[in-house]
Amino acid sequence: MKRLILIAALVLTAGVVSAQNYLIVNSEKIFKSIDAYNTAIASLDRMAEQYQAQVDARFQEVETLYNNYQNQKTTLSATARQTRENAILAKEREAAEYQESLFGKEGTLMKRRVELIKPIQDRVFAAIEAYAKAVGADAVLDSANNPTLLYTNPRIERTQEVIDRLK
Repeated sequence: MKRLILIAALVLTAGVVSAQNYLIVNSEKIFKSIDAYNTAIASLDRMAEQYQAQVDARFQEVETLYNNYQNQKTTLSATARQTRENAILAKEREAAEYQESLFGKEGTLMKRRVELIKPIQDRVFAAIEAYAKAVGADAVLDSANNPTLLYTNPRIERTQEVIDRLK
């Protein structure tokens, strides 16, 4: 048992002795410092608003059909009711599919986002990697929106240096 404790202590001590050289960057701040990124985000936001208006119009049409159906339901025969219900459900399915084609994982907006943002991300990540190699860092931590990072010593914060390399 003493031997096991001794081995565990040695392993822990070895980990402390060979401390890793790391640095911290805030990727959100880096991205926001790039004009092309801000322009791309603004363009995507405008596109999303236009698409949302189109989707809302389609769902509004479904709602109008449903309200008209509810008002006329008592005067319709059973087959006419079934036909109208099927038409409303088909229109609702069509609107949902259209929404998915625009906003889904494989939708138009996501494809455009990848097209606009991916080259900027690649450039930023390459700059971070180049900076880390230049200063001999073993690891890079991202402090952007990370709730587990509770404290950062300003001495190890390297966001501005990465921004400078990008310019």
